Amino acid sequence: MTLELRAQALQCLSLNDPDAKCQAVKSLREQYLLGQVSIQTVEKMSSEDIQIPGRPERPLLVNPGLVKRRSMVTEEGRAVLMHALAHIEFNAINLALDAIWRFEGMPKDYYEDWLKVASEEALHFQLLNTYLKDQGFSYGVFPAHNSLWEMVGKTTDSILARMALVPRTMESRGLDALPPITEKLEQAHDHEAVRILQIILNDEVGHVEIGNQWFNYECQRQQLEPIQAYADLAQKYEAPKLRGPFNYAARKAAGFTDAELEALNIKALL
Repeated sequence: MTLELRAQALQCLSLNDPDAKCQAVKSLREQYLLGQVSIQTVEKMSSEDIQIPGRPERPLLVNPGLVKRRSMVTEEGRAVLMHALAHIEFNAINLALDAIWRFEGMPKDYYEDWLKVASEEALHFQLLNTYLKDQGFSYGVFPAHNSLWEMVGKTTDSILARMALVPRTMESRGLDALPPITEKLEQAHDHEAVRILQIILNDEVGHVEIGNQWFNYECQRQQLEPIQAYADLAQKYEAPKLRGPFNYAARKAAGFTDAELEALNIKALL
């Protein structure tokens, strides 16, 4: 019997165990690429009696201001940092899966794009969790905040808002934040952490670009001007204010136009 992608994505989303979720996502993409999974693009799906998102009992979720920052000079300090990134990547798996099952009526390429994102986010999580285990830690041992998934929850009613405010706003912050973090890890001579963050940054450019592509697709479909539409959505959904420094080159590579970056007051360093 042929599997159906969106229904399977919902099942993956509901899984609580991070390792099981990662393996299920990777297997789903492999099966899709082998032609063993179909896509039902039109049908609206129900998540009744399904926990969204599936996640383990730990980490303890706290207010962002209560997540401690520690020096990257120490092994534990670097573990706290990598744990925070692992939590972001775990949520990013869930948001990609949610983008697949929740929104009907999109082109086939849309679902393929977000399946690719989910698979890459699963790899990122596994790389980070392996690092933590090698240092004597594991995912869940430190508290974490849930800002990324909270924005996913706010935008369940609108694919336009989802594309605008999750990949183009929340995830795009990773393009800005990862280079200075990587530089500090280089100074600490943590070569494995640097290697992992370089993989993540390279992939995240593509993920934000996918968000840009489908945001612009929806703007065109709804006959909206993208810059004004983004500003309206950011205000309506109370998106966090963007703060520099910004990675102008990465944002350009991810598909932001000069006009969009200027509207966001993001400029190239001269």
